[in-house]
Amino acid sequence: MKDLGDASFVLGIEILRDRSQGILGLSQKNYIEKILSRYGMESCKPMDTPVAKGDKFSLKQCPKNDLERTSMHDKPYALALGNLLYAQVYIHPDISFIVGVLGRYLSNPDMDHWIVVKRIMRYLKRTKDYMLIYRRSENLEIISYLLRHRHHHHHHHGPPTSPRSRRRHSRRESLPGLSLPPIIRPISTHNRRDSCPDPFPLSPTSRAETPSSFTTSNNATTPTRSQQSQQLVRYESDPVLMPPSSPLESPQPLSPSSYFYDEQHNYVAKAKQDLYDKQSDLAWPFGDLQGIDGDDFRETAYELFFTACRSSPGFGGQSSLTFYSKHENNNGVGGGAGGAPVSQSSRVKRALGLKMMRSTLDQRISAAESPAMSPLMSPLVSPVAGGSSPKSRLVKPRKQMSMADVMRVQMQVTEQSDNRLRKTLMRTLVGQLGRQAETIILPLELLRHLKPSEFNNFQEYHLWQKRQLKMIEAGLLLYPSIPVEKTNQFAMNLREIIKNGVEQPLDTGRNSDTMRTFSNSVLSLSMRNPDGGAPTNVCHWANGYPVNVHLYIPLLQSIFDLKEETSILDEVDEMLDLMKKTWTSLGINRSIHNVCFAWVLFQKYVETGQVEHDLLCASHAMLNEVASDAKKEKDPKYVEILKSVLSSLKDWGEKRLLAYQEYFQVEAAGEIENLLPVVLLAHKILGDVAPSGEGSEGKGGDRVDDYIRSSMKNAFENALQAANAKYTECQTKKEISEVMFQLAQEIEDLANKERQSYSPVLKKWHPTAAAVAALTLNNCYGFVLKQYLTEMMTTETSETIIVLQRAKKLEDILVQMVVEDSVDCEDGGKTVVTEMVPFEVDSTIVNILKRWMDASMQRGNYCFQKAKEHENWNPKSKSEPYAKSVVELMNLAKIIVQEFFLLPVPITEDLVQELATGLQNLFKEYTMFVAACGLKENYVPNLPPLTRCNRNSKFHKFWKIATPCRVTCEDPHMYGIYEARHPHACTSRGTQRLYIRINTLHYLLQHIPSLDKSLSLSKGVVPSIRHSFKNIQTPLTNSSKSTSYFETANSSILAACQHLSEVASYRLIFFDSNSFLYETLYAGDVASARIQPGLTVLKHNLKLMTAILTERARAQAMKEIMKACFDAFLMVLLAGGTSRMFNESDYIMIQEDFENLKAVFINCGEGLVGDEAVEKESEVVEGVIALMGLSTGELMETLTNIVLSDEANGVIGHKLPMPPTTRKWSRTDPNTILRVLCYRNDKTANHYLKRTFSIAKRR
Repeated sequence: MKDLGDASFVLGIEILRDRSQGILGLSQKNYIEKILSRYGMESCKPMDTPVAKGDKFSLKQCPKNDLERTSMHDKPYALALGNLLYAQVYIHPDISFIVGVLGRYLSNPDMDHWIVVKRIMRYLKRTKDYMLIYRRSENLEIISYLLRHRHHHHHHHGPPTSPRSRRRHSRRESLPGLSLPPIIRPISTHNRRDSCPDPFPLSPTSRAETPSSFTTSNNATTPTRSQQSQQLVRYESDPVLMPPSSPLESPQPLSPSSYFYDEQHNYVAKAKQDLYDKQSDLAWPFGDLQGIDGDDFRETAYELFFTACRSSPGFGGQSSLTFYSKHENNNGVGGGAGGAPVSQSSRVKRALGLKMMRSTLDQRISAAESPAMSPLMSPLVSPVAGGSSPKSRLVKPRKQMSMADVMRVQMQVTEQSDNRLRKTLMRTLVGQLGRQAETIILPLELLRHLKPSEFNNFQEYHLWQKRQLKMIEAGLLLYPSIPVEKTNQFAMNLREIIKNGVEQPLDTGRNSDTMRTFSNSVLSLSMRNPDGGAPTNVCHWANGYPVNVHLYIPLLQSIFDLKEETSILDEVDEMLDLMKKTWTSLGINRSIHNVCFAWVLFQKYVETGQVEHDLLCASHAMLNEVASDAKKEKDPKYVEILKSVLSSLKDWGEKRLLAYQEYFQVEAAGEIENLLPVVLLAHKILGDVAPSGEGSEGKGGDRVDDYIRSSMKNAFENALQAANAKYTECQTKKEISEVMFQLAQEIEDLANKERQSYSPVLKKWHPTAAAVAALTLNNCYGFVLKQYLTEMMTTETSETIIVLQRAKKLEDILVQMVVEDSVDCEDGGKTVVTEMVPFEVDSTIVNILKRWMDASMQRGNYCFQKAKEHENWNPKSKSEPYAKSVVELMNLAKIIVQEFFLLPVPITEDLVQELATGLQNLFKEYTMFVAACGLKENYVPNLPPLTRCNRNSKFHKFWKIATPCRVTCEDPHMYGIYEARHPHACTSRGTQRLYIRINTLHYLLQHIPSLDKSLSLSKGVVPSIRHSFKNIQTPLTNSSKSTSYFETANSSILAACQHLSEVASYRLIFFDSNSFLYETLYAGDVASARIQPGLTVLKHNLKLMTAILTERARAQAMKEIMKACFDAFLMVLLAGGTSRMFNESDYIMIQEDFENLKAVFINCGEGLVGDEAVEKESEVVEGVIALMGLSTGELMETLTNIVLSDEANGVIGHKLPMPPTTRKWSRTDPNTILRVLCYRNDKTANHYLKRTFSIAKRR
């Protein structure tokens, strides 16, 4: 076996270690990347959540027939879900819920389920770098317990506890269970203040016993969640942890009632009361004291409260212990001796605008102990009483409750604990009746005087002792009011003793050295003088922040009824007066009390589900007092406490106000009216106490403006998130446009809801609330619209225009909303309107149309470029003798015109002209491409040098008859014009392709009128009131409205047809038929090389030409062929080269041949060329033939006379200047006469040419 070291990968899980920090991390990044690669989602868009808000799944989504199931045949749904399940099990429990939901549809999934699977993969891509972290801990601390039934071995008779009850159950009432991660509370530091005379700040009117200025709410009390949940009995110890020693100590079955009585008729609340709900989003502002829970603070607060009030009526003082309810008259049960009933109403409630309760505390208790409630309501026997006789189990007549009883019940303290406290105080204050509470170190006295025998079991005593030690540690060591040096010996001793006391109980006997050292250390630390002088009589063990506030908050929380959590007891005045007695011990003053009281009211409003708006109004009333205090109090510690409380309150409120459309439904929009003043006041106070440049700034109207803008943005983002979810499912650009269209509708609905429901409430603080909301929605949608237009730049023009038109409608609605809401403003809403970013729909549509036209022209250019690269000029078919590319081009042009008139915009004349100009340019470019086939001069032979005929030349002896034409048609049977009877056609492939080019141009000429008609006669074209996108090359004027849009293109096509016809004709004659009509004609001897064979070939070529060319192109082509034939005949006569010579007698045969050539075009042209045209074109040739019929002398004389008449300087000797070659043959042209003489087989001509022009003799 070989040691390979620490494992780094196990089953696809990467293991990362940091031993220096004691951290071990597990990562599945590689596995997730492998999954994404497997399903082709490496480049997918990451998502922030695995499931979208509002997604719902049901069996109705599953396919119901085979046709619907086919869409999922190629989707590996089960495999993908299995891959996600593996990631969920090990590293990603955050996808457990949605993977479990999708697993229900494995047998019959739908495309909706597959889309969610892909969304989970997008979420994994976002979180693939996250790891599961395990951290090493030196001290194993129990953080939480698993709640179990109290008597797991007995049948539980009571109803099951609610989740809220379980959450409020004490950790000492449960068995150890699963460990859960701790919830970290916000930590802050605060200050204490000296006492203040009044326990509660009252307005001047209330102090004078006049009606309060606060308005009492008439809202009915709403049942709270605590009324619907079963609560648990709170004991000092848990019998499950230590079995009861006697039957009397066994707990009785629980009653369905919320309260029950023990043997002394003291009622105890069943629910555990904590300082704050750790799961609430309302931040706890007073810091977190680790190791001390809410029960510890509550029990210690009651002990401190009772000690401070011990001399008050009902707490053991000289006055009566009887408590008189405010709702009972003097003749009632509560009329005990020595007491007087209090007033019928609470001045505190009047000041806070709170209503009185419906029933008295005694009435609620009487209802709780009524026999009708439950037969299980047997009284419990106090362990302290110790009585076990049957009499002790009988229900005694209920006595009237004292304030001590009220506070014990409200603080949820058992009579057993209360009796132990009373016992301790009696032992401590023997002979010291006048001793002040602030001179008593209560936890120390309790530890001195209470022994394990006074508890149900030893474990209960140990838990109680640890609570006292933790309170001493917190008050003297961790958070002392007077700082303690680390080197202080008393602090070191105390710290060591407390550490040992946590592990095992301390020996608190009189002779214990540990207890003696402990007492000395506690006394020394608590009696220190803040100035460093001699010790004082005042004990500073509970007045350090935040211990003092943690102890004071449970006292303030006790004013709320345990059954109706949103109601404050009518005895609140007396309770607050008694709480004031603790201020000296806790270092609380009026200002701190006001801050804490405002916090408690607001916290109760939040924890009870925000159902009692009177609590919120009471918080606002208290904040008014806090605002008054803040102007006078400048102590840094108080300011820090104030800022912490107000920041927590403000953050909670602003979280909802910044998204009020999400937190407040339409029917609850009025709740904003209650919350907003509280948040604004807290914001104002923070602004007053915060240093310059710190804290919150801006007026109330500005804050409301921020709330409106933020809420609108949040609502818009929610709508956009839903749209994005649909966007990821869209497969086409058209579906995306539909999403944008629906988004505009949702924004319109959102604006209407804001105007009708929320803006009327907010208008009290912001005069243009609806206008600001409309402005925000306008700018948000405009930003998304801009992104949409960027993505849809070149596609789906019609859908984009529809979206823009819908956006224009939305913009008009929002602008109208701004104008209507700003009508009473000084500037009429101009300031708000100027902030609105216009959608610029009209100009955007114009730009889109421009891009559409450019894109359409690019499509045409692409078709044109494709033709340039691939066009071979073969006919499309026998019945369609033109190029394929012209059909594609013309079809594309027609499609563009059709799409143009289908655009959902008004069509103007300028738009039509712009489109026509683009198409015309495209046709012109294509025409130039078709006509690019060379020039006719490329096929005309060069003129040979002039030589004079040598009569003795033997050249004719070496003349060889030209071979037949080797050029044939590519497919002689394609056109069906010549079979075996037409063997002499010699039209080459290139010439036939020229014919196809000519047909192609005529196809354009034929279809352009229909295109022009579509543009000219389409309905709905309106006169344009704007300029076109760019300078139009051929704008239509008033005098040319009937002119075709494609007039220039038509002219270009006709010129190209003329050019192609010339090139094709000269190629046919001088290239294809060269051997018949040029090379062999009259070669050697005129009589033996007549034109008849060439005419035969010519006739067949003409038939092939007429078969290939369309009817409209034949006449022009026939005329050009005739011209080419006549030019070829002239070239034979005047530039035939050394192979030709003519005698005067050849005139008759030449004239006869030319007449036969003319007859071919007159007779075989099928009427394409008229007689007059033939005669006109033949005039030049006939003039040259006439010259050949003249005698040599006549020719010499005529030439000499013409040259001499043209020569201005005269002639030197016998020499005449050489007439220039102009190729403009005529019988009067000297060069033409000279050439006739050069080819005259005559001695006289030979002499004349040698002597007069020095022309060389033929070789």
